[in-house]
Amino acid sequence: MDLDISDKSLPVFAALDSKVRVEIIQLLSKQKMNVSEIAQAIGLSSPITIMHLNKLRDANLIRTEKQGNQRISSLQVDKINITFPKQLYIPYENWQVELPIGQFTDFDVQPSCGLAGQTGFIGKVDNPSYFMDPERSEAGMLWFAKGFVEYKVPNYLASDQQLEMIELSAELSSEFPFSNNNWPSDISVSLDGHNIGVWTSPGDFSDVRGRYTPKWVYNDMNQYGMLKSFRISKHGSFIDGQYAAETQIADIDTTKASWTLRFEVKDSAKNVGGCTIFGNKFGNHDQGIKGTFYFSDTTLG
Repeated sequence: MDLDISDKSLPVFAALDSKVRVEIIQLLSKQKMNVSEIAQAIGLSSPITIMHLNKLRDANLIRTEKQGNQRISSLQVDKINITFPKQLYIPYENWQVELPIGQFTDFDVQPSCGLAGQTGFIGKVDNPSYFMDPERSEAGMLWFAKGFVEYKVPNYLASDQQLEMIELSAELSSEFPFSNNNWPSDISVSLDGHNIGVWTSPGDFSDVRGRYTPKWVYNDMNQYGMLKSFRISKHGSFIDGQYAAETQIADIDTTKASWTLRFEVKDSAKNVGGCTIFGNKFGNHDQGIKGTFYFSDTTLG
């Protein structure tokens, strides 16, 4: 489950703000249980236990089902990721770009792979040839088991400006046929061949539906990813603020009209678990691949 600091996440925070409900989660992490079994284990009456279960269910932390006269509860989430708002205090000007995820310029992917838009799949699933479908620009989700996709990032830097830092962000997850919440994958990110870092995605998530994922997407398909931040600065490259690679901003050729951004799952990776990229109107973050480019004016020095 992917959360941020907003009103939408309050039901989950409220559900977890209880020693009793945390104890129930611990019990359900071991096995499914009915109301009587849970009530006996936590030492509360069945009506009070049901109240706590309803709170956890409404927060999408557990699921309940009827089996005869019994109400069976099971854990629905095995991981919660919380994204805090960030503010970079940088005294630089910047320009921003947002690339639709279907606007890739090169690829070499292997099944399972595919593209999806607002109304259905784009072309045939598990056929890399359809990654060249003219409608790929409408994709809000793409996935592949191994290989790469590349995007051209425009360079708007003027001759009297100096590039100081690059920040990129994308919503990513692993790729497993349909989904697998525990399916690690090493996703490499590079710019113009310069390594930014490798992020190990923990899984391909379908424990809850993505906030923006269209209704036509099956419940057991990829639902959302994790929003990852990639930064290139004069100190090196960072993923979510953690040092990830030696590439520095000085390594980027600022005389070029564009740079090549690559997302890749390599044959040599320890965890070859695929890659899913979520874009606008899919997943938990209504965005494509965002870039912010910070620069200074050399004429002011």
